[in-house]
Amino acid sequence: MLAVENHNNNKDWRTVGALFYQCCDELQDIQFVEAVQLIIDLLKFALYDKLMLSKEQISEFLDYFIASLPAFIKEKLVLLSCES
Repeated sequence: MLAVENHNNNKDWRTVGALFYQCCDELQDIQFVEAVQLIIDLLKFALYDKLMLSKEQISEFLDYFIASLPAFIKEKLVLLSCES
């Protein structure tokens, strides 16, 4: 009875169950995509500024790089390509 009462009085969102964890998973995915977008943008800038590559060469390099990534990372990048 004490455990049930403690559970009912506890306002911790983790007691909502799977809904809490699904929300957290979505937030983590968004953060991952934003981090990858930032890294790709910085890589583009570095390739253009330091190596003086053309935009076509940079695009070709990034296409090759993304194609070489493991499948589970490419799945996350689908959101990134849809938002660009």
